[in-house]
Amino acid sequence: MKEYSSFEILGPIMVGPSSSHTAGACKIGKVAAKVCPKDYVKVEFYLHGSFAHTYKGHGTDKALLGGIMGFETYDSSLRNSFEIAKERGINYSFIPANLGEEYHPNTVKIVFTYEDGSQEYVIGSSIGGGNIALVNINGIVVNFDGRYPTLLFKYNEQKGVIAAVSTILNQNGFNIESINTQKDELTQIVTLTVEVDTKIDTEVVKELIEDTRYLEAKYVEV
Repeated sequence: MKEYSSFEILGPIMVGPSSSHTAGACKIGKVAAKVCPKDYVKVEFYLHGSFAHTYKGHGTDKALLGGIMGFETYDSSLRNSFEIAKERGINYSFIPANLGEEYHPNTVKIVFTYEDGSQEYVIGSSIGGGNIALVNINGIVVNFDGRYPTLLFKYNEQKGVIAAVSTILNQNGFNIESINTQKDELTQIVTLTVEVDTKIDTEVVKELIEDTRYLEAKYVEV
C-alpha cells in the first residue's frame, strides 16, 4: 500500500470546490489522455456513483474535460473548459451510468473514439485528497495512480517478462517503485504495471516497449 504525505491527504493546490470531485477528476482525465494518446474524434465520460449525481455542481465535468486537454489541477483554465474544448473542436459528452458495485463512488469511464471507429477506454477513481487510481484499461484490471512514470505491458502469459523489464531498467540506472501484475483467467493475458522513480530516456523506452512479445506496451509520463 502506498504512503501519502499530510499535504496529499489535506488536498492538492487546485481550482475548487472539491479535491475529490474536481482535482481528482482533473488528474484522471490527464492520465487517461496519456494512456490513450492517439488523436480521437470523440470522448465520452460515463459518470458513476456520486460523480453521476453531483458532476455539474462540483465542476467534475469541467475538471475531466480540462484533464484530457492537459490542464493541471491549479490551472484557472479549468473554469473555462467547455469554451476551450469548443474552440479546439473536441466532441464530448457526459453520461450518468452505473458501472457496477465493485467501483468506488467517485469513478468515471472515459471512452475515446477514433476516426476509424475503434475505441479505447480507461476507468479511474478519485479516492480522496486529490489522489486517484486507474483501475481498468481496455478491459484489463490495473492499479496505478499516475504519480510516477509508468510502463504498461500486455502480453500472453509467459516466463521471463518481469525479469527482462527489470534487467533493462537496472542496467540503465532506474529504480523501480512498484511492480504489479494482473491476469485475465479467461484469456490468460497479463497486464504488467511498472512504476519508476524518474523519467525514462527515450532510447530506453524504445528498447523496453518495442519487444515483439508484447500485445501492447505504453509509457505514461504525467
